[in-house]
Amino acid sequence: MAITTLSSRELNQDVSRAKKASKNGPVFITDRGKLAHVLLSIEEYQLLTKQRRNIADALAMPGLAEIAFEPQRVHIEVRAADFS
Repeated sequence: MAITTLSSRELNQDVSRAKKASKNGPVFITDRGKLAHVLLSIEEYQLLTKQRRNIADALAMPGLAEIAFEPQRVHIEVRAADFS
């Protein structure tokens, strides 16, 4: 994994360079010599955050029908509010 460091000015002048570099590792972006931001590829970001699929994708996953899941029935009663 290669680490690339660019100044904000370099980033503004050549965004495609930063995007290409992010395929090989994080790109640190500096403001006035201090680290300010990090550019990551989406794959690296997802690994870092362990991003999950959305609920629709999870419910559509193969093998879901074989999982036994029978939640208990819940009975909800409505009652008048007591404002005394």
